Parts: sequence; C-alpha cells; structure tokens
Amino acid sequence: MARIAFIGLGNMGGPMAANLVKSGHEVLGFDLAASVLKAAEESGVKPASHVSQAVKDAEIIITMLPQGRHVLTAWTDILQSAAQGTLVIDCSTIDVESSRKAHEMAKVAGCLSLDAPVSGGTGGASAGTLTFMAGGSQEAFAKAKPILEGMGKKIVHCGEAGAGQAAKICNNMILGISMVGVCEAFVLAEKLGLSHQALFDVASTSSGQCWSINTYCPVPGPVPTSPANNGYKPGFAAALMLKDLRLSQEAALASGASTPLGAEAAQLYALFEKLGNGGRDFSAIIEMFREKV
Repeated sequence: MARIAFIGLGNMGGPMAANLVKSGHEVLGFDLAASVLKAAEESGVKPASHVSQAVKDAEIIITMLPQGRHVLTAWTDILQSAAQGTLVIDCSTIDVESSRKAHEMAKVAGCLSLDAPVSGGTGGASAGTLTFMAGGSQEAFAKAKPILEGMGKKIVHCGEAGAGQAAKICNNMILGISMVGVCEAFVLAEKLGLSHQALFDVASTSSGQCWSINTYCPVPGPVPTSPANNGYKPGFAAALMLKDLRLSQEAALASGASTPLGAEAAQLYALFEKLGNGGRDFSAIIEMFREKV
C-alpha cells in the first residue's frame, strides 16, 4: 500500500481520499478549510497543518482544487518538498494550458505527473465509481492506475500531458448541450399535454436516449435517483457546469474550433447562475425554461 498526500478535501476530494483509506493506503491530507480537514480526519485521513507536511515522504501526491491558478500555486509548493521520482496527480478540472504548465513544472523537478480529471459527481466520489480521464506518460499512468482504481471504476489513458483535461472539457460540453436539449423537450411535452413518463418511456429507448435522460432525467418520477427527485440538490452544481462550459469555449477559441451549441449552452447556464441558481443541480435549468426561476 502507498503513502499518499491529498491536497484539497472538499465535496469531491474528501470522499475520494476516504476511499483511498478504505483501500488500505496511508493518506495525509491538507485543506485550507479547518472544517473540511476535520471531516476528512473522521474518515481516516491524517490531517496535515501545511502542504509541505502532507507531501513529506509521500510516494504519490494528489490535488483536487477549483481552478488552474490554484493548481499551479499548490504544485509550486508541492514540488519544492517532493522527492524526485514522486508521482503527482491532478484530479481538478482546469484549462489545458495550466495543466500542461503543471506537467512541465513536475518534469523540471524530476517528478512524474498525470492530469486525471473525473466524471461522476459527488455520488460517484462517495461510491468510488468515478471515471478518470488521464493525460501523461505511459510510465506515470501505469504507476497511477492502481491508485485511481481505489476511487473509480473506469480509468482511461487519453494521451500525453493535458489530454485528460481535453477529454473532460469535451465530455462536459456534450453533457451541458444534451441537458439543455432534454429540458427543452420535457417543457415542450408539458405544453403539449404529454406526461413525463410517456416521454421518458419513448425517448429513453429510442433515438433520443442519452445520459441526461436515462440516468439523470431532469423531471421527478422516471429516474428515482436523479436530483429532480430530491429538490435538485446537486450531484453536479450548475456553477460547476458553467465553469466547464466556459473552459470549453476558452479551448475552442484558442484552437479555432467551431462550437456554436457549446457557446449557447454556456450563455444559458450563465443566465441560470445569474438568477441565483449556481448552487442547485445543473438539471434544474429546466425551471428556467418554464420561467419559474
């Protein structure tokens, strides 16, 4: 079993670190929020008072942080204390450029590195069923895979440095677009007098089927485990969807890709957040189309 430092123990990082403890690893954790660190300690994570204390003698270091600038700042501190050959994994969802900068920093410090953003939300983090999209060398991926398997059910090597972030951004652009389409369809069905269950029974088994219908249906009833049946309490908050859609548009602009539907989805989620819904599940955007928010 490995000695692992985990930096960033919030809604995603906390349960991920807890699952590493359950897998038998020794996990030292650090977070700026004392309450979050306390909660992690209750799950078996050993608390550290500073990043340098957490990463000292760690074989593997994992970060789960909000934005690229946070990752670059944390990796600057981490790489000053980490021994050469240490594997550093970033599970945050950030821009590709920042991710590649982090990889270069690790290379200069003589460390292995992997960007490995996740899909599956807080439910997947707690259940240990996340999907990891990894970018980095084959050597780094081979070393990381057994560790990531303690937190997820599917681990995909997408390519070299930054490829994991690229895959995550593209995947979540698809998700944001598809959820908007599904919500529009259910609102139209309501106006036409079609029941939620009827539309679900047809669309979930025919050409309209997608994850946003079959697994995460945005109306109460058809999928009991979807947030729609729990007051839209987030598995994946609208503010996070907006963050990812904005990342997709930054990447599209930088690469010259045409993503008109991605751009429209970003604008819709920006409006939804502006109306005070950033902390609700992203599927609650259906209420905006009903003009109830």
